[in-house]
Amino acid sequence: MASILPTVIVLGLVLILMACSWLFTRKGPNQTLIRTSLMLALACCYLMWMVTYLAQVHPLERKPSNY
Repeated sequence: MASILPTVIVLGLVLILMACSWLFTRKGPNQTLIRTSLMLALACCYLMWMVTYLAQVHPLERKPSNY
């Protein structure tokens, strides 16, 4: 049985990167757009990685039907 540890570690890393993108975005008229874009991109990358990782850890196996 696989460990949940890699998904939690990568989630923590992504949350830290999101916090950094929130705190260190330059002030300006497009600050909200830049923050939203960075955080959405990080969330999508994490979800894509997590789905791919979990699909490899627990593959959906279809039992062959006997005709």
